[in-house]
Amino acid sequence: MGPVAAALGFVEPVLDFHALAPELVLAGVLVVLLVADLFFDERTRWASSTIAGTGLLLAALPVLTLAVAGDERAMFGGAFVVDDFALVLKGLFLLGGYVVVLLSVNYVGEGDYYEGEYYFMLLSALLGMILMASARDLITIFVALELLSLPAYLLAGWRKRDPKSNEAAVKYFLLGVFAAAVMLYGMSLVFGFTGTTVLADIGALLGGSPTAAPAVTFGIVLVLIGFAFKISAVPFHQWAPDTYEGAPTPVTAFLSVASKAAGFAAILQLVFVGFLGREDVWGPFFWVLAAATMTVGNLIALRQTNIVRMLAYSSVAQGGFMLVPLGVVGLNPEAAGSALSAVVTYLLIYAVMNLGAFAVVITVARKTRSGEIASYGGLFEYAPGLAVVMTVFLFSLAGIPPLAGWFAKLVVFRAVLDAGTAWAIVLGVITAVNAVIALFYYAAVAREMWMRPVPDDDRTPVSVPPSLGFALVLTVAGTLVLGVFPQLVARLGDLARFEALQAILTRL
Repeated sequence: MGPVAAALGFVEPVLDFHALAPELVLAGVLVVLLVADLFFDERTRWASSTIAGTGLLLAALPVLTLAVAGDERAMFGGAFVVDDFALVLKGLFLLGGYVVVLLSVNYVGEGDYYEGEYYFMLLSALLGMILMASARDLITIFVALELLSLPAYLLAGWRKRDPKSNEAAVKYFLLGVFAAAVMLYGMSLVFGFTGTTVLADIGALLGGSPTAAPAVTFGIVLVLIGFAFKISAVPFHQWAPDTYEGAPTPVTAFLSVASKAAGFAAILQLVFVGFLGREDVWGPFFWVLAAATMTVGNLIALRQTNIVRMLAYSSVAQGGFMLVPLGVVGLNPEAAGSALSAVVTYLLIYAVMNLGAFAVVITVARKTRSGEIASYGGLFEYAPGLAVVMTVFLFSLAGIPPLAGWFAKLVVFRAVLDAGTAWAIVLGVITAVNAVIALFYYAAVAREMWMRPVPDDDRTPVSVPPSLGFALVLTVAGTLVLGVFPQLVARLGDLARFEALQAILTRL
């Protein structure tokens, strides 16, 4: 830094390259992927997926070394923080992205589409996600969101000659831009009142003034509405079913898991760091959002005949279950701690079982060329392994023990009981009713696979490419292991607690 800058009071930022290593590695992989694609011809373009998958695993290594180091790291005046919460979510994003790469092999290369473009956009979105996990500043959160969203808009329209894919991309883009504008306006209102964009400073300024500055209340609601769109919460979910159906199935899996998790990562940081003292604003907001999202998602899913649309509305409903702990937090110290752990735990389990369900959908579609639930008739007769695996994922999503989904539902109900208020109990009852409703449409697909006849009596075996087979092994193993040994994921959920939240809970 020069003497003039020092005289003006500018402080040179201290860069911790170890803390930035996951982002730096992924950025380096993006450069390699972009340059390598210039030299790949038709016969070697498959190598793009290898570079992408290897790069994601390499980016996960510094996440492990940072976890072993165990210390919290902050940079840029608290705008970028690496703590246990960030590391848990970065690991989720990178491993989830790796599974999506496995799902994409032998899919995106069909026709005259270029795989290098696909994987470049996929990794760019993942870079935005892992940045989101460490973002503790309104500007950083918005930049991470846009870095995630812009490639996702393009991925949704990957099948360029398919009108449904084009429609999916346009709907996603238009509604996404509108949501981003609403969110940015809300952020400007919060900044105008507090004079800072750092979440920890915002939390300190807003915590003691629950009735001051109505404009701030309006700003908080606008910010949360913007992220409600990202997690496809009702009534901001209209884009999800059409986008999920029109996008390539690996992209749909990516949006339903990784993109949703990134939205929740931002919401958790905003609520538990920036807006924790304003539970009078976001508490009722999330209560209504959770009840509406669960109910609407489940009821519409009951009527679906296309399995991708069914999983789309299932994803909406699952997002409602994840919102339940946020709707009952209040200023109860025990409820606040269990709510944060519950959401993170649910995200981890949901990622495994939902990616597995989409892996089966992609595999079966290689034979049936159909997304209709009726095309799964008699699947057990000619592909018993796939029928068993799909049944595992479906009943895990429904929360049936001993599959992993039961523990995800359990931690949600535990958060409700820890809150202990009348409104929390009411929301718990709504959650229980919706858990029963969800079982009906998941069981309907299982009935089709096990009890219905094979359409057209076609019992040709289903070919499973190695990449898809590996993705299925990873996801089914995770679903079974986490169901039998839930303490593994519970430990991660307990670790993912903000230092700022711990300090606040100590004062309560």
